[in-house]
Amino acid sequence: MNRRILVIGVAAALALAGGFAVMRGLGTQDRAVAQLSKGKGKSGGVAVEIAQAVKKKVAVRVDLLGNVTPIASVAVKPRIDSEIIQVHFDDGAIVRKGDMLFTLDHRAIDAQIRQTQGILDGAKAQLEQAKRDVDRYEALVAKHATTTVTLNNAKTQVNIFTAAVESNAAQLDLLRVQRDYCFIRAPITGRVSMANVKVGNYARQADAIPLATIIQVAPVYVTFALPQRNLPELRQSITNETATIQAIVPGDGRKASGQVTMIENTVDPATGTVPVRATMPNTDELLWPGTLVQVQLVFREEEAVAVPQSAIQVSQTGTFVFVVKNGLAEVQAVKVARTMDGETFLASGLAGGETVVTEGQLRLSNGTRVAPREHPGS
Repeated sequence: MNRRILVIGVAAALALAGGFAVMRGLGTQDRAVAQLSKGKGKSGGVAVEIAQAVKKKVAVRVDLLGNVTPIASVAVKPRIDSEIIQVHFDDGAIVRKGDMLFTLDHRAIDAQIRQTQGILDGAKAQLEQAKRDVDRYEALVAKHATTTVTLNNAKTQVNIFTAAVESNAAQLDLLRVQRDYCFIRAPITGRVSMANVKVGNYARQADAIPLATIIQVAPVYVTFALPQRNLPELRQSITNETATIQAIVPGDGRKASGQVTMIENTVDPATGTVPVRATMPNTDELLWPGTLVQVQLVFREEEAVAVPQSAIQVSQTGTFVFVVKNGLAEVQAVKVARTMDGETFLASGLAGGETVVTEGQLRLSNGTRVAPREHPGS
């Protein structure tokens, strides 16, 4: 009895396993059929994505890397040795030309100015007395009441006191200039760095570290290296006044516009590039000095036929696209002019308005029937 039950159980297990195998085979066959039908459209053609070739105006440009550099940068340093008694700006603030930055201790210079002013006043008084003596002696000499030697001595005293007056006046001017050095003002308009020294520090002319640095932030330069093959186009576009430039900061969607203002006079033979500089107004301070930016240099605008970049195929004979006509894919040779922003612009091969295949070209040959669907985003 037990043996019969065992035999029946084994037979049932084998039948169940066979059923699973059949079902699995049917599932695999269904998937194969589904994949085969997926590659064909309603009419039995190969499923492909298509887009229209469009004739439009396109900017002829090159994309390069550039660097933002300030037009002017000033290291603020003292011109006399003295203690800092006041800092007049906030770190990183915008300062205008002539704004007060630092005040140095000027009490010693004030005392020297008063001292020199006193000496000058005394010299002027002595000069006036000497001139009166000359006038008196000249009158006496005319009356033969004194000697000519006395008159000449009086004139010598006038010359001595005149020199003393001029010397002390010059010394007073020098002290006043030195006093002005105690009030350090901004030489340019720009953004100031943090103050490297604070109140109480002693500022010296010989210090290597400046008190602060001011960088002009509007306008600024964008400098980049242009390949020498593009140099004739740039020079021609500048002559035609069609050259424009935009700088894009990584991570920021905004663009800063400017104009090319300088082309270096020689090409670097080591790199085959020529340094070019553009001036950017930068009124909104989008461009920060030292930033690496993407430069879009536009030479001119021209009409060209544009197709999605994915439509272009390459063979041993050159570049081509598949053009859909009457439900069939036909090979059309094309010549690529340039590729920008996901689009390829053609120099020849299409006139515009043609339907081109953008996906599924690997399953196509010349004359293959296709079942097209629109390219996403077209």
